[in-house]
Amino acid sequence: MPPVISPEAERQEILRHYRRLLRTAKPYLKDGDPKLIKKAFNQSLEAHKEMRRKSGEPYILHPLAVAQIAVEEIGLGTTSIVAALLHDVVEDTPTEISDIEREFGNKVARIIDGLTKISGVFEYGTSEQAENFRKMLLTLSEDVRVILIKIADRLHNMRTLDSMPRHKQLKIASETLYLYAPLAHRLGLYTIKSELEDLYLKFTDTETYNDLKSKVRQSQAARNRFIKEFVQPIDDELKAQGFEYEIKGRPKSIYSILKKIKKQNITFDEVYDLFAIRVILDVPPEQEKAACWQVYSIVTDFYQPNPDRLRDWVSTPKANGYESLHTTVMSRAGQWVEVQIRSRRMDDIAEKGYAAHWKYKDTGSIQPESSLEGWVNKVREMLESNNSSALEFMDEFRQNLFVKEVYAFTPKGKLVILPDKATALDFAFDIHSQIGLHCLGAKVNQKLEPLSYQLHNGDQVEILTSHKQRPTPEWLNYVITTKARSKIKDFLRDDKRAKAEDGRFLLEKRLENIGVPFTQENFNRLLAYFNVATAQGFYYRLAIGQVDGRTIRESLFTSDKPVPSVLEPKTFDNEVQKIRGVRPDMLVVGEHTDKFNYSIARCCNPIPGDDVFGFETDQGLIIHRTSCPRAVDLMSNYGNRIVRAKWTEQLELAFLAGIRLKGSDRVGLVNDVTRIISTSLKVNMRSITINADDGIFDGQIMVFVNDTDHLNKLIQRLRKVNGVLQVERFDSQQV
Repeated sequence: MPPVISPEAERQEILRHYRRLLRTAKPYLKDGDPKLIKKAFNQSLEAHKEMRRKSGEPYILHPLAVAQIAVEEIGLGTTSIVAALLHDVVEDTPTEISDIEREFGNKVARIIDGLTKISGVFEYGTSEQAENFRKMLLTLSEDVRVILIKIADRLHNMRTLDSMPRHKQLKIASETLYLYAPLAHRLGLYTIKSELEDLYLKFTDTETYNDLKSKVRQSQAARNRFIKEFVQPIDDELKAQGFEYEIKGRPKSIYSILKKIKKQNITFDEVYDLFAIRVILDVPPEQEKAACWQVYSIVTDFYQPNPDRLRDWVSTPKANGYESLHTTVMSRAGQWVEVQIRSRRMDDIAEKGYAAHWKYKDTGSIQPESSLEGWVNKVREMLESNNSSALEFMDEFRQNLFVKEVYAFTPKGKLVILPDKATALDFAFDIHSQIGLHCLGAKVNQKLEPLSYQLHNGDQVEILTSHKQRPTPEWLNYVITTKARSKIKDFLRDDKRAKAEDGRFLLEKRLENIGVPFTQENFNRLLAYFNVATAQGFYYRLAIGQVDGRTIRESLFTSDKPVPSVLEPKTFDNEVQKIRGVRPDMLVVGEHTDKFNYSIARCCNPIPGDDVFGFETDQGLIIHRTSCPRAVDLMSNYGNRIVRAKWTEQLELAFLAGIRLKGSDRVGLVNDVTRIISTSLKVNMRSITINADDGIFDGQIMVFVNDTDHLNKLIQRLRKVNGVLQVERFDSQQV
């Protein structure tokens, strides 16, 4: 239980937070703003006076913290402070949007409306979160502050997630990684994006997080020493040339270190760019580009650059407005170091993203139609043209968030920026929907290429069209942009509807010819006979010839017996997992010890001792590890179908797990490994594959173990084998 605090002490605590907010906001406030903020604070305080957070503290501290983040970490102004202070008032209290509009005006009311969750019942199979998010995005096209305040709200919730129950922690953390971190990235809020990812890791895989955090902390002193020595000559030269600047070392986030370790299959000690050096220049906007390259020249005078690691986002900013010059150079200690060179304006935009964009836009120092604005316009277009389910929409939206870009040109030299892996067909739709719908192929750098050609940086693309060309369902495999997908789907939907009309006409004619009345009962017989679920599906198949109209005969309607289907019903392979000895009483699920029929997820093969959760499906409960690659997706989109789960004490039963080994090859190594597995720990082996190349071996072993303890002991012993350098568990897709 939280400690009991006197009402007076609580009042002082609330006032301290409120005064801090006003102090931080003071430089941005105009006449009358403090009065408006005070009014919003008092209304929020009154509305939430009886409410407490899960931690036991007064609820008002949450809106105050969200407003503080909005000002201090995102750089928003008065309207956003007022909206942040009132963001939960409509959802949690009897206050209506109309009350907010009357008191604080239309802008604040619209933002709060966008932040207020949709109420009502959702069908099984749809996602409440996805619907809520779609509503919030609808206001994005009018006011991006909705999203920015939502990100601030989520950041504070993640910082205070300790007080939540475990299943809520998993759901909120997964939703954060699935949506809010990519969104923060897309809006240029890199610092917040990194913190959200780290907090996700902290709550879903605490052990790994703490382990990496302590390793980073242990190397801190040595890193600071290294940075000081590395920066010294650059510092001296910048001073000599009269630059106004600041140099700082930026450590890599815990989550990105882990991502690198997994992606490159390396150890912590092998991650060479644990930090980056950042040089921030105080120069007027018209001199920025030249100054950045001048500093690049100074850095590379002292240190040898890696030519493959030069990134010039000064000449071509990223789509989210990020500008910087990155180079990776070799230090004298034989270590690669990333150096980021940027102006103060660029650094502001990198730290505060969208909000900083508008600050500089008002002074006219960036192009009026920035790429970030272009992205917001694309989101608006996506929302207007999208009539798919909320979940489909969410998937498409996410694809537009965390992507690299590819830069291509039209024949007249106009730059077109598309997501990485975009195709010639995406390019055609980006130019104009009609060009996309009639696209035959493309000439890329004067060479003929198919619709599915993946674009590369610098490609010059000329689209070839024909008025006879029409989209087909296969086109959906050739595109990755939302605009192209939605236009193709719209065309196919309309085309199907038109063909279904033709099919209905054909059926009416056929029935007339054989003298059978067109009744619902007769039509149901046809659907059963041809094994088609819907009327439109049947008409469409008849129109395109998949159903042969000549097979519709009078005898189908005169028989008293039910007509057998001409198609075999689809058979489903319902083989139960072959993990030995899985029993229904081995899991404690939910709040009570209810016993469920459950199966083990094939994507991550959880074993006793793993941190797990249950996912409800029509076939029963499926048990996943919380670190499963699909966990984030499931928890984000179907939070209401997540069930808490943990293993009870185990009997001596065996579960399949995978172990990956790496090391230097030698005679007898496989023998030593298999002996440890089969004799010392009485573990049964399912399979072993070892490949050796140039003196390095890489092996995968499938073993049956009782639980994580058993597996960890085995891994510890294998690490001691002479020649073995790396041993780790991996998620087997096999059963």
